[in-house]
Amino acid sequence: MKVLLQKVTEASVAVDGEIIGQIGKGYVLFIGIIRGDTSAQAALLAEKIAKLRLFDSESGKINDNSIVDIKGEILVVSQFTLAGSTKKGNRPDYSAAEAPSDAMILYEYFVRKLSEYDVLTVKTGEFGAYMDVSLINDGPVTLVLDR
Repeated sequence: MKVLLQKVTEASVAVDGEIIGQIGKGYVLFIGIIRGDTSAQAALLAEKIAKLRLFDSESGKINDNSIVDIKGEILVVSQFTLAGSTKKGNRPDYSAAEAPSDAMILYEYFVRKLSEYDVLTVKTGEFGAYMDVSLINDGPVTLVLDR
């Protein structure tokens, strides 16, 4: 499982020109499910993301608060291309990506685990859809997390 985390001041996701998810201050999480990923890995990753300290305190202390501490918002977007490999040739190989039906189950589980943090607002894109994602990166802060 691979997550590309971007700290944002705002973000939205649209399908067919209609915004289906929109957040303010928080994270956009692009999540790629790899063949063999487990619910235990998804739970650990959700917990790690909730506890990461990437927000400054009100007094200005750098990386002092987590997204839970600031009662932030999260936009989760499925992105199977994170499973891609460019080691051979010029065309990405996505064979490591989990089958869509199994990936969707794990994606939904990951979203539920994040939603267990009552102070967080969690929005999503549409699994498997072609989406337009707009965001304003804060920092910029971008991390790749995997389990």
